[in-house]
Amino acid sequence: MSMIPDDLIEQIRDSADLVELIGEAVPLKRQGSDWRGPCPFHGGTHRNFAVIPKKGMYYCYVCHAAGDVFTYLMKRQGLDYPTAVREVARRAGIVVPEGGRREGPDPREPLFTAVSVAQEWFAARLREDAEADPARSYLSSRDIPLEAAGEHGLGYAPRGNQFRDAMKQLGIEERILLEAGLLHQREDKSVGARFRGRLLFPIHDLRGRVVGFSGRVLGSGEPKYLNSPESPIFHKGSLLYHLHAAKHAIRKEEFVLLVEGQFDVLRLVLAGIDHVVAPLGTALTPDQAALLRRFAPLAILLYDNDSAGLKATFRAADECLRHKLRVKVATLPDGEDPDSLVRKGGADALAPILRDAIDALDRKIQLLERKGWFASLEHRREALDRLLPTARAAADPIARDLYLARIAEVTGVTRQVLEHELAARPERPLPAAPRPEDRPRRTADAPAPARSRVPGAALEAQLLAVIVAAPSWLARARGELAPEQFQVPAYRELFQALRDGSESESPGEAAAGLSPRAREVLQRLLERAAREAAAGLDLDEQYAAALEGLRARDVAQSLPPVGEIDARQRHLSQLSPQERQKLVIRKAARRAGPDHSPHP
Repeated sequence: MSMIPDDLIEQIRDSADLVELIGEAVPLKRQGSDWRGPCPFHGGTHRNFAVIPKKGMYYCYVCHAAGDVFTYLMKRQGLDYPTAVREVARRAGIVVPEGGRREGPDPREPLFTAVSVAQEWFAARLREDAEADPARSYLSSRDIPLEAAGEHGLGYAPRGNQFRDAMKQLGIEERILLEAGLLHQREDKSVGARFRGRLLFPIHDLRGRVVGFSGRVLGSGEPKYLNSPESPIFHKGSLLYHLHAAKHAIRKEEFVLLVEGQFDVLRLVLAGIDHVVAPLGTALTPDQAALLRRFAPLAILLYDNDSAGLKATFRAADECLRHKLRVKVATLPDGEDPDSLVRKGGADALAPILRDAIDALDRKIQLLERKGWFASLEHRREALDRLLPTARAAADPIARDLYLARIAEVTGVTRQVLEHELAARPERPLPAAPRPEDRPRRTADAPAPARSRVPGAALEAQLLAVIVAAPSWLARARGELAPEQFQVPAYRELFQALRDGSESESPGEAAAGLSPRAREVLQRLLERAAREAAAGLDLDEQYAAALEGLRARDVAQSLPPVGEIDARQRHLSQLSPQERQKLVIRKAARRAGPDHSPHP
């Protein structure tokens, strides 16, 4: 099979006239911006079949057939995917080169097939099963018509073994379902469905193929959203919800609207706003930002206006700036999210908010000015710590120059000092995680890596290893620790990010905007936490011992130098009991010696 480049496939799809192609089989009539006619698949006579040119897709409201121009030819004429692409290319006058041939089919094809079959099965359950009543009621409570849910491929995953049994009857092998993340193996080696009792959103790749799901729990339960696991076809950090359908509108509008969740996307799309996408429940990743840059020069961020939403906004803004996107921030009224706002007032309610969107740096300045942070020297220093990361992230030299000028204007710090500060801590691209076989190995005669000279560094690592092990430990640490107590810079940076993250974020999500060094530390800490959990270590004891050790270090470091201590010891009789106690603690700490092992 000839491997056709993805960029060429996108060009072929964009050039296709879907209305003309389907119009050869059934008569179509314009209805608004869409076209309607009888379904060419189930042989209907009413105009229940819609062709939607601006999305490049079709949908039948009776038999629920849906897809793009390639899917249409595959279903209608029984073509395989490469042949369908070549047929559309022939019609559009695009030459597909014959070079770069590879023998045999794409080894991932069984996975694509399994996920596609599963999506159709889940969608049928949402429409038909009595067990899906809570899902239908939930959609109704959010003003999502069932027809609209069907058009966007939403489904329901029932409890029990229905899914596994149905896939077996359809001839999908269990090993394929496991590899695709649709089934999972439990600790007792039994196999069950990954998604149970959840409302499912299908996730598509850029070609429009379903590659995974995001499942929302109905009622109580954790996690609130569950994504498909990483697989050969599903990479959460490289996909954006609705981008496959939004890319044409994004190019036309010349900007992308970025929101936080699938329901926000769905609400805006139903209101006629198509150039909108969302990450898959995590902070925006470098791969996602790079993907957005392919389609538009500008991103407008439309996140919630609460503390967690603002934090996510500026993390996403910095990631976009690293990929030379211009970034604006739209501010929602307090207590509103895109879904609730548009549900109440339609697209007209959102228009002035998008019109008033301001540059990401100006939004930061606006918030800091409202807090009065430019009024005192102490807060002005903290304001700089908030503003400089955005200037540092700006990969476009003109944007960075403008940002530095604006920061100098509002803080009164000279341009030369700001440039020196940026040069001291340059923005570096995040390196790809090395494979185990690529990591350097130390031989017996090779020198050991340099160790930190920070006293108590191992205690800091021990505390962090417990904190990342489970959310309950982070909740406890929030009340007992301050970032300043971590003297290793990477540890302090990591704890600050974890402490400031929302309760629903995993350590990896909370640390998405960290420096490469802090990310490396987090990875080692997670590996250490897993090893210690497997070894059955008492985490409570580990946490308490490390915390006590750090507190002893803090007390010891608050005392005078050792020479002065020795002089005072010669005059203990002249000291108060409190001073004597401090000296005893200091001497004990000195005898123990500094801990020079920062590595988790």
